[in-house]
Amino acid sequence: MITSVFSKSRPINYILITTLLVICFTLYQFQSNYNTISTIEIGKKVVLLFLLIGSLFITNFITKKNGLSKDNSYTFLLFFVFFILFPKSLSNGALILSNTFILLALRRLISMQSLITPKEKIFDASLWVFMAALFHFWSILFILLVFVSIIFHVSRDYRNWIIPFIAFFAIIIITVLFSLIFDPEFIRNYINHIAIDFDLKYIENIFQNIALTIYIITALVAFVTMLLILTNKSLNLQSSYKKIIFAFVIGLVIFFISPDKDNSYLIFTFVPVSIMLTNYLETIDKYWIKESILGIIIIASFITYILQLL
Repeated sequence: MITSVFSKSRPINYILITTLLVICFTLYQFQSNYNTISTIEIGKKVVLLFLLIGSLFITNFITKKNGLSKDNSYTFLLFFVFFILFPKSLSNGALILSNTFILLALRRLISMQSLITPKEKIFDASLWVFMAALFHFWSILFILLVFVSIIFHVSRDYRNWIIPFIAFFAIIIITVLFSLIFDPEFIRNYINHIAIDFDLKYIENIFQNIALTIYIITALVAFVTMLLILTNKSLNLQSSYKKIIFAFVIGLVIFFISPDKDNSYLIFTFVPVSIMLTNYLETIDKYWIKESILGIIIIASFITYILQLL
């Protein structure tokens, strides 16, 4: 049933998933002390919800516009499911903002395969990455993906290697001006929060552990199968899939080195895993196998989501 519903890109699928996201977001945000939440806080949560919905559609745009999946809604569905698997990711505003900017950067980098206006795309992607770093410093590692894209497509023009640095200085100037006008302590506080922490002893309960185990297995299957089927992809798309693989690895590195981490810091891997797993599902001919994989992931995610609410 799940496979038959999401095997095509139907408007009803997007409406259904968006509605479920709104419901799950609301339940998690307002599960307790609803009457004590101020109007300003409600406004902030509404903004976060729109960013999450926007992230869903940016992800769908990346996959469909660049031919990274067939005519189905699996990536859209899986991206939502991973948010439900780690409900803390629904409330971490800094990570949601940072990940949204990274998705905008990824959109520009994937589209570089067309070789149309590559300099503009390099600058835009670099700018989005550095903006993402303002909200979570270690997302700056995605600038490596910009240079990987340059290597894949336009490495011969030396000017392309300079563009990311121009974007960097542009963000520095804007940040300094913002700090001088609105918050003189912003830069000092930002620098003080830069740290590396490999500690993984953050699990608060068994349900978070179960959720992490489910995701690790899912991500491992998606990553390994993507490596195996990569050579079967058309040559003009292989570089795009390689960028997705690099994005996944960078997302993992960010998770491992981020201080004060929890499962929500895996947010940077959600889109790469969704795209890779979608491609794996598309290679499966037997309906019951595909149905079982999706069913297990979805049911397990909703069960752990409900248990983490209690």
